[in-house]
Amino acid sequence: MSRILKVPFWAQILTGLVLGVVLGAVARNGDVAWLKDTLDQIGGIFVQLLKLAVAPLVFFAILVSITNLRNVSNAARLASRTLLWFLITSLIAVTIGLVIGLITNPGAGTGLTPKDGAKPEHSGSWIDFLTGIIPTDVITPFTELNVLQIVFMAAVAGIAALKLGDTAKPIISLSETVLELLQKVLWWVIKLAPIGSIGLIGFAIADYGWDLIGKYATFTADVYIGSALVLFGVYPLLLATVAKVNPLQFFRGAWPAIQLAFISRSSVGTMPVTKKVTERLGVPQEYASFAVPFGATTKMDGCAAVYPALAAIFIAEIFDVSLGIQDYLLIAFVSVIGSAATAGLTGATVMTTLTLSTLGLPLEGVGLLLAIDPILDMMRTATNVAGQVTAPLIVAAREGILDRAMYDSVTSFEIDDEGSREKVNTGADQKSSELVTA
Repeated sequence: MSRILKVPFWAQILTGLVLGVVLGAVARNGDVAWLKDTLDQIGGIFVQLLKLAVAPLVFFAILVSITNLRNVSNAARLASRTLLWFLITSLIAVTIGLVIGLITNPGAGTGLTPKDGAKPEHSGSWIDFLTGIIPTDVITPFTELNVLQIVFMAAVAGIAALKLGDTAKPIISLSETVLELLQKVLWWVIKLAPIGSIGLIGFAIADYGWDLIGKYATFTADVYIGSALVLFGVYPLLLATVAKVNPLQFFRGAWPAIQLAFISRSSVGTMPVTKKVTERLGVPQEYASFAVPFGATTKMDGCAAVYPALAAIFIAEIFDVSLGIQDYLLIAFVSVIGSAATAGLTGATVMTTLTLSTLGLPLEGVGLLLAIDPILDMMRTATNVAGQVTAPLIVAAREGILDRAMYDSVTSFEIDDEGSREKVNTGADQKSSELVTA
């Protein structure tokens, strides 16, 4: 009876979104300062709780994922194929962003001018990107949350552990235990997503309002349409034609991760759910343990492909700068190669400044984008996470290691207090069972 009465997680999220919109409208139209501050605090605490686990989670997830490759045959081949499909889908995504931007001219008629922009406090360049990979010490990357440097250290530690062999088994065992502990704690935070969504959506409406959104209407629509084309068009098409699987099953299984990504705006924060749904869709655990953490820090079709392409066109139009074919090729190159700069955290400022600096566009344009960024970041991150599930599915299917029976049997997947619960359709007898995992 308790399970029957229990509200599904997706319904909790939807309720939080609706309530957030209502409270945000009340806070803005009624000029209720305390309500706006309360919504800001609720959303901020939820995001901060996610970020609290990011640094150690990334380190141990990458380390363990690399050491797990010792249990996978053709590990080098799988890793290279995963990277290849990351690049292919990113190239498709950035192309969609460029085409939409060229058709709609998102910067035209907005009423915005160069003086409305301001340089960001932090920006990215190729020199910063390349030299910033290697940390100056082992503490600062964790205190300053430099995910790219954390990934570098974790990769070095993981490769060293593989080379040590049996000598490193105690370290590997400890790392696996710590990772499980971090994921368990993060599950508790994830269960707060419906409450967090009230604060995040509510504050966005209260602070920005519909008037501001109206100025960015075309740009906002472009980001959502471009991301939606990738999420609901490109990925299902690749799954149907390349992986030879039913795309509807993909959405049934991956939806919990996609919806959580939309709310949390963090690929890394969603990583435990992303890994769980990837495994439930039939990808071997050993391979998923490598591919998902790798993707959570480098695979960003929303933040690093669709969005920078549209942002560059938007800013170029505001500042009256003409872009040529070589500039569009540069945008594609930066998006495909530099996506690791997004680091799986909320926002895409570093990637945007990297793109603008490469094109020679004014960085003040980033200030124009920051005003609307939280609303855009939701759809971008949902697209990121969907891609982080799609690529391993494609690789597993092409390499013949995808459990197709398991993929076809998943009918729904919900998050519960213990981590996850999946309803499985066994096929002919249509019986349902539940698999509960801690």
